[in-house]
Amino acid sequence: MKMSASLFWGIMLILIGLSFIIKLVFNIDFSIFRVIIAFFLIYLGVKLFIGKDFSLFPDKEKDTQVIFSEKTIKTVENGKEYNVMFGGAKFDLREMQIPDSLTYRIKINTIFGGSQVLINPEMPFRINSNTVFAGTKMPDGNTSAFGSLNYENDSAKHARPHLIIETNTVFGGMHLK
Repeated sequence: MKMSASLFWGIMLILIGLSFIIKLVFNIDFSIFRVIIAFFLIYLGVKLFIGKDFSLFPDKEKDTQVIFSEKTIKTVENGKEYNVMFGGAKFDLREMQIPDSLTYRIKINTIFGGSQVLINPEMPFRINSNTVFAGTKMPDGNTSAFGSLNYENDSAKHARPHLIIETNTVFGGMHLK
C-alpha cells in the first residue's frame, strides 16, 4: 500500500472515532457514513486533479524533500532542487568532489523549517541566498532576516568549476558553515 493510501485510511479511522466521540459527548447527530463518503470523494478528486504522482507525504526514497521530518543528506545531484518544509535537514557536503569539467548547482528551499549546510572550506563555492521573515547565516558570519545575501569563498574567486548553492528561506532558518 502506498504511503498516501495508508495515511488517508489512517485519517479516515481517526475521523470516524472522533465522530463517535462528538456524537456521545456533544449529542450532535450526523451520519458517519456521509462523512466517510465525503472525505473519500475529496481524496479522489484531489488525486485526479494533481495526477498519478499525488501523495500526501513524499516517499522515503526521494532525498529531495524533507517534510515533517529530519534528514541528513550527504550526496546532492547537480541541478536538483531540495525542499525542507516543517522539518529539518542537514546537508553534509564536506566530502563532496566536483568533477573538473562541471560547475555544480543545487537549490535548497526551506519553508517553516531549518536547514544546515556544511561545506568543505577548501572546495570552491558560491552562495546566493534569499530570505523572507527568516534567518540566514553565511560562513563569514553575515546574517539576513529579509533580503538577499551573496557569499563566495577565496577558492571560488580563482577556480572554475565550483559549487553554486542557491537558498530560499521563508519563516525558517538557514545556517551555512
